[in-house]
Amino acid sequence: MEILMSITVGVLFMVGTYLILTKSLLRLVLGLMLLSHGAHLLLLTMSGLKRGAPPLLGEEAPFYADPLPQALILTAIVISFGVTAFLLVLAYRTYKEHKTDDLDKLRGTGDE
Repeated sequence: MEILMSITVGVLFMVGTYLILTKSLLRLVLGLMLLSHGAHLLLLTMSGLKRGAPPLLGEEAPFYADPLPQALILTAIVISFGVTAFLLVLAYRTYKEHKTDDLDKLRGTGDE
C-alpha cells in the first residue's frame, strides 16, 4: 500500500509542479493546491500505514493507531485551506483589476 501512496504522491507533485510553471494565475493556484495535497499524503505515508484501534478507547486493544500524524495532517489541511482561499481571492482581485490572468502580461515591462 505504501508503494501505491508513494506513486500517488509523486504524480501529485509532478502535476502540481507542471501547473506552477504555466502562465495562468488560476493554474498556479491549482498547482499549489495539488502540491499541498501531495505533502499531506507524504506525511501520512511516512508515518506508516498501520491498522489499529483508535488510541483513546481503552487498553484492551493490542495495537493502537498513532494519533500524531493525523493531528499534523489535519492542521496542515486547515492551514492549506486558508492559504488557498487567500490565493483565490488574490487571483480574483488581480483579474478584476488588470483584466487578465496571464502572468507574462501581469509582469509588465522593464521601463515601467
